[in-house]
Amino acid sequence: MGLVWGAGPRLSDIGLPVDGLTVAGLRDTFAEVHFGHPHEATDLPVPKGTPVHAVVAGTIRKLFLSTPGGNTIYEFDDQAVYCYYDAHLDRYAEGLREGMKVERGDVIGFAGSTGDADPRSPHLHFAIFELGPEKQWWKGKALNPYPVLLAALKRGASW
Repeated sequence: MGLVWGAGPRLSDIGLPVDGLTVAGLRDTFAEVHFGHPHEATDLPVPKGTPVHAVVAGTIRKLFLSTPGGNTIYEFDDQAVYCYYDAHLDRYAEGLREGMKVERGDVIGFAGSTGDADPRSPHLHFAIFELGPEKQWWKGKALNPYPVLLAALKRGASW
């Protein structure tokens, strides 16, 4: 069962962005409306400070502080087909910088509740975007990460 969208790398081959995920604990929040906008992500409730891992080998394309997302990371896979977006981070991993190559499983940040996240509910906002030909980190077609994470859990993936 390979989940594949677009050309290039298989989404079904990604690692998990945080440790401790379970099938029972995973919830599909992609179609929810948050603050009047489509959520287009899966929220993964985890304790503040939980390490966040790169889900694929790739490049840190952008580190960005935004009002809604707080501390965010945009990671492109090695072929720049997909962008993996992590938001509401408490902080970045020490030494993380734009343009840095990372391997699947590298710690790239730590979960939190920055931006518009409820400070009482730390979590990782995890999104996947299929990049267009321009390879712009702020644009892309939102893909539901829930089935991708569910498949990773069912195949016993780690980072």
